[in-house]
Amino acid sequence: MTTAGIVLLILGIVILLVLCTGIRVVRQATAVTVERLGKYRKTLETGVHFVLPLFDRTSRPISLKEIVADFKPQPVITKDNVTMQIDTVVYFQITDAKLYTYGVDKPLSAIENLTATTLRNIVGELELDETLTSRDTVNSKMRIILDEATDPWGIKINRVELKNILPPKDIQEAMEKQMRAERERREAILRAEGEKKSNILVAEGEKQAKILRAEAEKESRILAAEAEKAALIAEAEGKARAVDLINSANPNAAYLTLEGYAALVELAKGQSTKIIIPSELQNITGTLAGVTEALKPAKK
Repeated sequence: MTTAGIVLLILGIVILLVLCTGIRVVRQATAVTVERLGKYRKTLETGVHFVLPLFDRTSRPISLKEIVADFKPQPVITKDNVTMQIDTVVYFQITDAKLYTYGVDKPLSAIENLTATTLRNIVGELELDETLTSRDTVNSKMRIILDEATDPWGIKINRVELKNILPPKDIQEAMEKQMRAERERREAILRAEGEKKSNILVAEGEKQAKILRAEAEKESRILAAEAEKAALIAEAEGKARAVDLINSANPNAAYLTLEGYAALVELAKGQSTKIIIPSELQNITGTLAGVTEALKPAKK
């Protein structure tokens, strides 16, 4: 191979290597800005791209994923002059690689300073108790303010969270005592309510027991009355049947007189000193005396 051929071969290899250096592969969820001769030209998105070697310069890949920035605690003074240490967590995402590259120098540091300033402004309008109980309100206000401020930088603030709020030590001790007293008060209330419910249940049980006893006594009396009623009815029915039987037998006057006499004998067995004998029985007495005298000779 001649010298000219060798030179051409080397030149071709060099040109090929230079062209290969112009190939750029952009990964998913990233973006790359391109400057040509120091001037912004375009933004490369996901895929394979070719840039002019020696003329175009590409930036480092810019992540388009959501980024979490945990900032160190900042001293903040409340409206009632209480200094607290508050640290924040900011969730943001780059939406425009060009604005992010050329909008602000050191974007992360700029977001941290802006977050601290916004936090001081918002908390400075609140008292200590409001700051401790209004986290959601503070988070919402900070997100809106930071999102508006970072929009020209190609950054979108998705969420802001107050991670820790640390009051001074003496205030922490006072708050702990207050919380302890509140817990004891709630415990006493719960205990009193439990005792009240227990007493109510006991009283209700005694009431039900008395009602059941009264109902049982009532049922017992009803059953006894019904049994007595049934006995009287049975006795009356027996007497009625006896009378019916006697009537059906058609007893004569002599039988009835003898029955009355038998009743009189039973009556005489008592302790009474006077016995009033009906006229009918007096007549039958005389008759019996006569019959007796008539039968005496026969016995002889």
